[in-house]
Amino acid sequence: MFEYFPKNYVWNLSVDIAIESGAQIGEIDEMCRPLRDSAARGEDAGTGEFLKHWVAMADKLVDLAAEDEARGRNFSAGTKLQRASLYYTTAERMQGHGHPGRADTYAKAQDSFRRAMALGKENAERIEIPYQGGVIAGLYTRAPGPGRKPVVVYVNGLDSCKELLYWSRLPEALLRRGVSTLCIDQPGSGEALRLHNLPATHKSEEWASKVVDWLETQEDVDPKRIGLTGISLGGYFTPRAVAFEPRFALGVVWGANHNWAEVQHKRLAREGENPVPHYWAHVSWVFGAKDMDDFFAKAEGMNLNGVVERIKVPFLVTHGQNDRQISLDYAHQTYDQLVNSPKRELKIFTPREGGIEHVGVDNMSYGRDYIADWIAETFGEQVG
Repeated sequence: MFEYFPKNYVWNLSVDIAIESGAQIGEIDEMCRPLRDSAARGEDAGTGEFLKHWVAMADKLVDLAAEDEARGRNFSAGTKLQRASLYYTTAERMQGHGHPGRADTYAKAQDSFRRAMALGKENAERIEIPYQGGVIAGLYTRAPGPGRKPVVVYVNGLDSCKELLYWSRLPEALLRRGVSTLCIDQPGSGEALRLHNLPATHKSEEWASKVVDWLETQEDVDPKRIGLTGISLGGYFTPRAVAFEPRFALGVVWGANHNWAEVQHKRLAREGENPVPHYWAHVSWVFGAKDMDDFFAKAEGMNLNGVVERIKVPFLVTHGQNDRQISLDYAHQTYDQLVNSPKRELKIFTPREGGIEHVGVDNMSYGRDYIADWIAETFGEQVG
């Protein structure tokens, strides 16, 4: 794992996510070099300084994109706006709930992303699914060609968003293999949390079923080949939803999260690394909890024991051998309990190949390709 800041896993995680999502290393250095002293003070201190420098770079890219657009160079403008959106998104993700400038930064990230998709003519159609007085927003990458296509619903973890899912390039990898992808901001993440106040729930099938309902109305979707995959905490949401929503034809986790309730007690005891600064305030916001006791009560349901056995479709479990957030033991627990899956597989990424950190943040290419191949093969599509 690339560690720009000594002894600060949380900040390094953000940097590495950005790199894997399309950041330029020279821009990373320019943004991070002034932050070394702030990073040395710990994961929570100095996040306001992080916001300042990353937003400054993003603002510059927006200005440069405007110059490209004025000359009719829309593809170049779109590329710059994608990086601007990525840097805004990364800066926003590092802030505590309610931090000054956070909401404005998120708005900038959304605006830059939408303009980037339009100017770059990207295969990422924005869709909205009504849900509990708000919407579940998504990015739909449609596989070309005649006939109905298989589709994978791709869901967030605790602190990701649909744009980061898109930038992971799994939709691109699946597209090459004839599979469409719908990246969504499910309750507790992205727009659903920030703009519609939809908190997370351990009953992921409630919102997942609404997404399947929407997909079944699409003329290009094969309703018998709808899959679900999740990243990080999506490693809990995905098995739970597949277990209780029988219309899913397969499931994949990119990082197992078999007993997230137990992980919270370990984090309280400072076992393992946190994914974001201001962690306890963040998870309380995600779950709509009024205090720590309320949060732990809401998190208690985040446990797949007695759930995974209900899965009766093909299922792939992937995990990095050196995951510092979620123990490898949880991947074995999920796999071992998939006793009724007709095709179960456990893939552990090792130092020989890479992708050994949480969700392969040290090198996402191995997880991306392996997952895309497995899905395509399971759906009967091309792998090369």
